[in-house]
Amino acid sequence: MSPRFLVTASIPEPGMALLYDAGDVTLLPEVPDADALRALCASGDYDVLVARLSDTIDASLLGSAKLRGVSNYAVGFNNIDVPAATARGIVVGNTPGVLTDATADIAMLLILGTARRVIEADSLVRSGGFSGWNPQLLMGSDVSGQVLGLAGFGRIARATARRAAAFGMDVVFSPRPPAERIVSEEELGDLAGKVRQLPWEQVVAQADFLSIHVPLNEDTQHLVDASVLAAMKPGAFLINTARGPVVDEAALVTALREGVIAGAGLDVYENEPELAAGLAELPNTVLLPHIGSATVPVRNKMAVLAAANAIAMAKGELPPHPVNPEAFSN
Repeated sequence: MSPRFLVTASIPEPGMALLYDAGDVTLLPEVPDADALRALCASGDYDVLVARLSDTIDASLLGSAKLRGVSNYAVGFNNIDVPAATARGIVVGNTPGVLTDATADIAMLLILGTARRVIEADSLVRSGGFSGWNPQLLMGSDVSGQVLGLAGFGRIARATARRAAAFGMDVVFSPRPPAERIVSEEELGDLAGKVRQLPWEQVVAQADFLSIHVPLNEDTQHLVDASVLAAMKPGAFLINTARGPVVDEAALVTALREGVIAGAGLDVYENEPELAAGLAELPNTVLLPHIGSATVPVRNKMAVLAAANAIAMAKGELPPHPVNPEAFSN
């Protein structure tokens, strides 16, 4: 029997073509609700589910699923209950390593955009409010010479650090907040001498820009809450290109509105696509629609990886990029 793939939404053509060449593909015409997706996965008609980050693959779905695997078209997999998948012998695959530079570019864009009030400036020109050069028009903040604090020190954080160093920023980091571990000089590699490790509390207190680069888990949900925001400099900016729930969005709105911090640049949100009440109205924000990986080459590479994972799982093989390889032996 040919491999059978259930795809919740079309991925870029390199990936879809690979799936069609490998077996039978069912591409859903619209996003299914939870009950419909659960029923499809439990039908026994499919070997692998190809899912998106916005698809909720929870214990309820996995408990009745008759699948060999779930291929997530994303690096993150917080939309999937991985322990529940492992318990059922369902392998989960993701698409790591291809979006590092693209996401770091967005982090740097948000740093520059918030500092220089780009959204306000653009709106002023488009609305006809620009009447000529003015010595006090939309004065922003410096980037060069400022402190960039990194929450996390994985691939994207390191790529962001390299960009920030090129802008003359002083980079400090906490590798795994709120817990700590010491990063060796050997691990720092080319960043040795360009970045400094500090305890999380000191990173928060010293940063002019605090950029979030941690995975979402029990330890990091609402890592940035009202107390962390209060500990930041009044002139500081919060940047988040990681996962929305790492930041308490309601607390952030209050902090921005009351001047606790100067601004925020966000590409992810706590309850996507919904925003916390009042966030969209705040002028001291740059708000992007989760486009960290949105370049044609990167999204195409992600599609190829997702397809390769799905095809391997459908054949009963360990995928190239397993999240839970231990499930393969179950």
